[in-house]
Amino acid sequence: MLVNNAGHGLIAALEEVSDVDIHRFFETNFFGALRLMRTVLPVMRQQGSGHIVNMSSTAGLVGFGGSSLYCGAKFALEGTSEALAKEVESFGIKVTLIEPGAFRTDFNGRSLAAAELSIDAYATVSGASLQWFKQMDGKQPGNPRSAAQAIIQAVESPHPPMRLALGTDAMSLIQEKLSGVKTDLDAWRQVTVSTNYVDSNSEVIVG
Repeated sequence: MLVNNAGHGLIAALEEVSDVDIHRFFETNFFGALRLMRTVLPVMRQQGSGHIVNMSSTAGLVGFGGSSLYCGAKFALEGTSEALAKEVESFGIKVTLIEPGAFRTDFNGRSLAAAELSIDAYATVSGASLQWFKQMDGKQPGNPRSAAQAIIQAVESPHPPMRLALGTDAMSLIQEKLSGVKTDLDAWRQVTVSTNYVDSNSEVIVG
């Protein structure tokens, strides 16, 4: 089993981060996990079993202002993991994404960084977000011990989930995101389906 848990937060608007910030952040939060997965996959494939557990976040599905890079790295991990699960399913390898909300760990403390550049125009976005994280440190609703037990339960299940959201805040935010996606799909349905080629009878060709 591989558990990818390395990472840290970065509170900054996209304009506030440098190229160095971007490369360093993705190196830890995405490419490190990618390399470890590539390292263990040949062994798991040969033995016909294995489980990769990737620590994502609610921010892997929901975008938050002031967290562009963090969300970007977690979205990338989510997409890679989802596709990987389909690639290795026939080899007996399982992939699970863990999507926690706010838990009482050191994420809001020593594991949280801010960009050196601060732009006044983003004070109500990244500035307010950083202040919220600092104020919530030690007050997060999630219990890490309960989270660990939930992860073990999922991993030991004969049918482990592709995604496991943790925390009532995660549940609420993800449900809101899914509802918003459905709202957009429904509202723009006619535009969406109008982009296919049509035959001589003006019927949509499903391709």
